[in-house]
Amino acid sequence: MNYSIKEVAERLKGLREILNISVDEICEKTNTSKEDYELIEKGERDFSVTFIYKCAEIFGVDLIEILTGENPKLKKYCVVRKGTGLPVKRREGFEYQHLAYLFKDKHIEPFLVIAPYNADEQDKPISLSVHDGQEFDYILSGTLKVVIGEKTKILSAGDSVIYDSSTPHGMIAVDGEKCEFLAILIKK
Repeated sequence: MNYSIKEVAERLKGLREILNISVDEICEKTNTSKEDYELIEKGERDFSVTFIYKCAEIFGVDLIEILTGENPKLKKYCVVRKGTGLPVKRREGFEYQHLAYLFKDKHIEPFLVIAPYNADEQDKPISLSVHDGQEFDYILSGTLKVVIGEKTKILSAGDSVIYDSSTPHGMIAVDGEKCEFLAILIKK
């Protein structure tokens, strides 16, 4: 299952209009500039998982409904085989697979994430994001440099971290190789 940026844009606009939410209001609630939001809603700019996650909360729908137009239907359990998670684009180079996209009324959003090693990022400030709830990250392989507020931690395979996602946070792979980890967004 994949999604089209143009189709997501149409769903965002449709939901916003049905719910009588102004562009200014959605921009304020998602911490997005009006220019960026309008480009997203036209399908001319990609969006982050954080942005779609916030929109889903505002619109009162499942994140997967915005991405695919389908409402998850499974309530008892959901199996997602290796390599078949819903691919979600979040930031350049990173690979995200949603691991429970068919499960209805979930209290978490679980992702398998592959962070690429990028030598150019190593000495630059790490891009930070914020969203409601909490996040739990478990490192499967490689090494991840994580910034949470004013703190910086280095995590290796088997390490984990949980934090309040409203605290600015970001991460990059370090030590010359990609990092694979589970990221579980826990709803507020």
